[in-house]
Amino acid sequence: MLPMPQFQTLLVPLDGSRMAESVLPTVECLARHFGSHVTLLHILEQNPPPTIHGERHLAHVAEAETYLAGLAGRLQEAGVPVTLHTHASREGDVARSIAAHADELQADLVVLCTHGSGGMRGLLFGRIAQQVLQHGRRPVLLLPPGQHNVCGLDLHNVLAPLDGTPKHEPALPIATALATAFGARLHLALVIPTVAALSGPSAATAMLLPGTMRAVLDLAEQGGIDYLNQVVARCRQAGADVTAQVLRGDPVPVVLEQAERLNADLIVMASHGRAGLDALFAGSVAPRITSRANRPLLLVRAAVEPG
Repeated sequence: MLPMPQFQTLLVPLDGSRMAESVLPTVECLARHFGSHVTLLHILEQNPPPTIHGERHLAHVAEAETYLAGLAGRLQEAGVPVTLHTHASREGDVARSIAAHADELQADLVVLCTHGSGGMRGLLFGRIAQQVLQHGRRPVLLLPPGQHNVCGLDLHNVLAPLDGTPKHEPALPIATALATAFGARLHLALVIPTVAALSGPSAATAMLLPGTMRAVLDLAEQGGIDYLNQVVARCRQAGADVTAQVLRGDPVPVVLEQAERLNADLIVMASHGRAGLDALFAGSVAPRITSRANRPLLLVRAAVEPG
């Protein structure tokens, strides 16, 4: 039986911009579904820029508190309990401070808007969600600015990529809880690479022994089917409407293509929290999907392997 998360506490870091505020309809939606308590957080930065996303940057405690109080009123009118917190000590590492607050408050979910750098720069320096995961252990919901932020989170299809190992299964309870709460269908996907999609030592082995490597990958595909059948049974026991599929190819484009095909309203996946060059050299999947996905993405810290 899957342990079902409750989402009792939501942490919402805000930087003073309307772009960051676009997460609030989704926050309200989640709070109403799960009876959550919301904490609105603003962190004063060291050497802040004069503007952020074209708007004046909040530079003082008093204006940050006034700003948060105005936003809290909207949520409170909807019946959502809200706490405000302005971190007055100026921080140079905002992501680390968000992670520390999430741990201190025992937040079940951190909700952020995507407005960092994309492409190679975003991968090298690490998007803030990956950095928050890297510094802490709380799940992070990353929302791109868009229409869904106007009407809140409306889930019909939830995609949960897996890799066939227990270390990525911490995403399952959260994906299942959200799918069942919203009456959405949960789609599980496990990507087995083709010979052409292999990299590193595996690619070198495939060049020397292509037939053997194809046979190994075919066996992995059958193993993936058996694994997903077991996971499907657990998700159905928890009340989820679930489907599962083994796919072949390069995991990043295959997952993104599957999300498009299913018109997934949310991708839920585990991540080791790698950011920057560490993610680049490790070939980490989650940071590359984070930098390319144009739909809501919920990242859960992957389990630590023994040893």
